[in-house]
Amino acid sequence: MKSRRSFIQKSLLSSLMLAPFSRKVTGMGISSESFIEKPISKPQVISTWNHGIAANDKAWEILSTNGNILDAVEEGVKVTEIDKSVFSVGLNGIPDREGIVTLDASIMKGDGSCGAVAFVRQVKHPITLARKVMEKTPHVLLVGEGARQFALQEGMPLEEEVLSLKARKAYNEWKIKAKYQPIINVENHDTIGMIGIDAAGEMAGSCTTSGLGYKMHGRVGDSPIIGAGLFVDGEVGAATATGLGEDVIRICGAFLIVELMRQGRTPQEACEEAVKRAVAKSKDVNNIQIGFLALNKEGAFGAFSIQPGFNYAHHNSNRQALVDSKSWF
Repeated sequence: MKSRRSFIQKSLLSSLMLAPFSRKVTGMGISSESFIEKPISKPQVISTWNHGIAANDKAWEILSTNGNILDAVEEGVKVTEIDKSVFSVGLNGIPDREGIVTLDASIMKGDGSCGAVAFVRQVKHPITLARKVMEKTPHVLLVGEGARQFALQEGMPLEEEVLSLKARKAYNEWKIKAKYQPIINVENHDTIGMIGIDAAGEMAGSCTTSGLGYKMHGRVGDSPIIGAGLFVDGEVGAATATGLGEDVIRICGAFLIVELMRQGRTPQEACEEAVKRAVAKSKDVNNIQIGFLALNKEGAFGAFSIQPGFNYAHHNSNRQALVDSKSWF
């Protein structure tokens, strides 16, 4: 009897995994879905914010032709790094309070290999430099002038250090009062994080940013910190973060989510628990935003944020969508 009951339960679970969504999104669209998708076929890629749409498109070009996930997450976010309409990633981003754009990036594979750069100037694609740190040095993180020198050593030309017209206008307006008060879902829109899985079941993630606008010169957020802005374990899953980096660092956000999944939490439950802990540690929770994305090795994913307004882009063989995340408030 017990055996038969177990069989029925397993059969029901399998049916639920294969069942169509109660609200299916076809083509490109914005959804405020009240559910998180059940495990689905591989490959797939998920990234933060609406600028993740174009990044996912590039990543999908690689994944849909049986390319590997590491190439996909690198090439995907490179699109965002050079997008002149994006204010918070790449050399077109908002500068620090000294009027200088500094960049942070990290990349990680499911086997634990990882590389990162922080406080680096004049590098067009910091995510590529982070990958070179991973593959060509014995280190994980290079910063500042050392990272810039390594870029030159690897044949990566340095870009002219000139603010974009949009960034210069914003900076000049900011200098009138020179007061730093981050605006939720505007200045905290500071990162593209991408995580995914390929047809072979391999996992990887990437994270790249120009950081918070008007930050103190030398400030580094969570994006290049392995375990804070990004963490991947191919035996469990992957997670990435966006928002106020200091509060993500305080709880080791991405690592926390992966460890919670290791203990049996779903990606959604893990994201919600990480937000709960960030809220508990925050000194000004009403005025900050953090958003988390998580994906497990079976292909289930989740998302959660502190404030409303966080969205993420999702792309697989069944759909291409921009989805509004659930939030604490």
